[in-house]
Amino acid sequence: MSVNVNRSVADQFYRYKMPRLIAKVEGKGNGIKTVIVNMVDVAKALNRPPTYPTKFFGCELGAQTQFDAKNDRFIVNGSHEANKLQDMLDGFIRKFVLCPECDNPETDLHINPKKQTIGNSCKACGYRGMLDTRHKLCTFILKNPPENDSGSVKKEKEKKNRKKDKENGSSGSDAGNHGEFDAPDAVDRDDEDEDWAEETTEEAQRRRMEEISEHAKNLTLSEDLEKTLEERVNLFYNFVKQKKGEGAIDAADKEILSEAERLDVKAMGPLILSELLFDENIRDQIKKYKRHFLRFCHNNKKAQKYLLGGFECLVKLHQTQLLPRVPIVLKDLYDADLLEEDVILAWAEKVSKKYVSKELAKEIHAKAAPFVKWLKEAEEESEGSEEEEDDENVEVVYSSSARELTVETVKPEKSDNKEEDDIDIDAI
Repeated sequence: MSVNVNRSVADQFYRYKMPRLIAKVEGKGNGIKTVIVNMVDVAKALNRPPTYPTKFFGCELGAQTQFDAKNDRFIVNGSHEANKLQDMLDGFIRKFVLCPECDNPETDLHINPKKQTIGNSCKACGYRGMLDTRHKLCTFILKNPPENDSGSVKKEKEKKNRKKDKENGSSGSDAGNHGEFDAPDAVDRDDEDEDWAEETTEEAQRRRMEEISEHAKNLTLSEDLEKTLEERVNLFYNFVKQKKGEGAIDAADKEILSEAERLDVKAMGPLILSELLFDENIRDQIKKYKRHFLRFCHNNKKAQKYLLGGFECLVKLHQTQLLPRVPIVLKDLYDADLLEEDVILAWAEKVSKKYVSKELAKEIHAKAAPFVKWLKEAEEESEGSEEEEDDENVEVVYSSSARELTVETVKPEKSDNKEEDDIDIDAI
């Protein structure tokens, strides 16, 4: 029985089908294992090697996998039901088969072993992009690229070699090359009456331009990721600068984050933003652009370190105005949740000349000392008060009728001496 490759599509006439997984449990005790009987057929329908989904099951279940390609046996250790594996296969299809743009499974994977990246291209819509390589399966894919990808690499090498031979070869070799290729067949003239002209209406032209720009955008995505870090940072800098120049910076926080993620420079984002969005009026600008910085700095300590670096660069540019106000600005950044306590304390421990000179860095740290001291004292006080609250008036009481120890809050008893001291004067 076949099912839709994308099982979220309920259309019974959906063209992309695959066989339903058949799982067979073998062995007993510690040697029990699940053999996926028709994994080769399933993988063929997905245009992926059968080892990929099998290894995906192993990663998700935390189980070892075995491959016997000669006998078409693909095994996952442990006992697993077919329905459970089928649901897991949907996860594999979403991550590694379906196109992110059109949701069609007509995709190919392209491995770049040097950069350790996995590209994804769609034959249906022309999409080209990169896979998120954080999943454990990606390590396996990088070590075991699909055969079609390695074949395409060989073809490209052969094409380059032929090109070099043409450029460097003699007339004799050219003659040899001519002998290798057959002359093209004569063109069939039966279709002379067919109209091959393109539609020239404004609507058709606009539609073609949209298609071209969409394909160009996808090509740019893959090309930009192949550039050096410095080039990608410059691209991000120019993007933010353009938004600021257009007066669209206030509402562009999501676009700025998306561009940083696209160029893989998210952690360095605050360094660029602080250069373009902050000046000597930084205290007001922190409130104005808080949302922009939070998108980068929230739960991202690396980005927070870059923000501190950007602040040091800003102090260098506006030294007279900002150097005396270093502790106040740091407090504003801390109150706005752009900097976490441990990041500030770690920064304060070591003077670095990464962004400014050693002398200026020492001055900045000296000015920040009162705020750092306050931060440490506040941390110690909070820890001390928490311990006192936990320990005060708490006593472990054992009851023979109870089944376990219980913790109760007990009022402190007054000593006999105090009772004698607190005598009622009227009673004398």
